Amino acid sequence: MPQFPSEQLLTFATVLSEGTLDAAARRLHITPSAVSQRLKALEQSSGRVLLQRSNPAQATEAGEVVLRLARQVAQLEADAGVELGLGADGPQLAVPIVVNADSLAVWFLQALARVPSDLNITFDLHRDDEQHSTSMLRSGTVMAAVTATPVPVQGCRVESLGVMRYRAVAAPVFVDRWFADGVDGGKLNTAPTVDFDRKDTYQWAFVESWPDASKAQQKGARHYVPASQDFGDAIRLGLGWGLIPEVQCGPDIADGRLIELAPERPFDVPLYWQRWKTASKVLDVLSSVVREVSAEYLRTP
Repeated sequence: MPQFPSEQLLTFATVLSEGTLDAAARRLHITPSAVSQRLKALEQSSGRVLLQRSNPAQATEAGEVVLRLARQVAQLEADAGVELGLGADGPQLAVPIVVNADSLAVWFLQALARVPSDLNITFDLHRDDEQHSTSMLRSGTVMAAVTATPVPVQGCRVESLGVMRYRAVAAPVFVDRWFADGVDGGKLNTAPTVDFDRKDTYQWAFVESWPDASKAQQKGARHYVPASQDFGDAIRLGLGWGLIPEVQCGPDIADGRLIELAPERPFDVPLYWQRWKTASKVLDVLSSVVREVSAEYLRTP
């Protein structure tokens, strides 16, 4: 049976978190040669190539299995430190979490700020579209995810957080130019649109929800603005129309800086919390805080 010393597992996980052997060496306060030797020993023990030595480094398929093990060992060590009351003297756990940009901008940081400091953890946040974030759970890159996927990833448990409600909005000058005669699916499709990135399909899904556009092809110009604040600013400046979380755009609608294009058509996205199924004091406390804060910002499904 292969042996996986904890220092080798820690080194492997750190290389993947930091991206390079040199960066991992700095983080661990050892030499790059020592990092390389630990990785070599781990690969020899497992009988597999675990790391693609690219920039940044990436785990192979076998490496993803070992990465999950490394994360779980670190989690167990941190849980033991919490239960023993070691506080800052116990092992510190970096908790990797994948979160969609809108949750990060609207409520998720509020949740992290409420996590008790005596857990002695840090957060390693990854940003990805909520429709795609579960792939990081499968690979072992993260321990938990805010996702739009209700089906649990193998080895994970899932619970509903609530619904993020979006509103289709545009700047007044944009409305005067493109929607002077009213709004329908065809006009939305023709008008310039602001998308977060090429994974962002919400604007198109909103267009397709209109009866007169259900079989249409994308026609309008599309701007890609991959930052939550900048995405909203692009819409406020009149580059195009788009969907903004109700919490963020409500004040702008109220004071006339933004016009809601279809008040009777909110766009709702159910969100879920997926986390490793393993028993963990750290993940239990984190999940409880996430549940509490999400209830303050998200609608009931």
